[in-house]
Amino acid sequence: MSTAAAARYAKALVEIVQDPKSGLAPETALDQLTAFEDVLKESRELRASLVSPAILASRKRAVAGRLAGQLGLHDLVRNLIYVLIDHHRTALFAEVRKSFQAQMDEANGIARAEVTGAAELNAEQRTALEDRLGKLTGKSIRCSYSVEPGLIGGVAVKIGSKVYDGSVRGQLEALRRKLVGVA
Repeated sequence: MSTAAAARYAKALVEIVQDPKSGLAPETALDQLTAFEDVLKESRELRASLVSPAILASRKRAVAGRLAGQLGLHDLVRNLIYVLIDHHRTALFAEVRKSFQAQMDEANGIARAEVTGAAELNAEQRTALEDRLGKLTGKSIRCSYSVEPGLIGGVAVKIGSKVYDGSVRGQLEALRRKLVGVA
């Protein structure tokens, strides 16, 4: 339920920022949402106070408004924060930001990939992998990279719910399943 609610709030902001008259570029909106989320992550007390039902919405709005001013947030981003406060959905802020990013990526034909390698990939390997994934998906690819030595060798890639496992560990596991008749 909370993911669906976050998606609805994010969709509303996507629709607004896609209008050139909004005065807020989607990339800027994402940067500002991320900046506010970072402040929430850094301050447990702020996060707790904005979520607490014991604190009046007007007080929460005042705090969020001051913070929005300090961060230089656009009125549309500030208003989204106010709506989340008014509807007791402040705890969903991180999910709203993630959903906004995903919806903007989808609208712009961008797929995000999580790449896990047994070792750090160099720039040439990253470029080749991103080109290959782009051809595979028909979309522009933005990758986040991590290292997991337990993969032994190769890479595993996750795009949405689809996993492409080219790791040695994954190939050994597939071979094991075949040998025991599970696959």
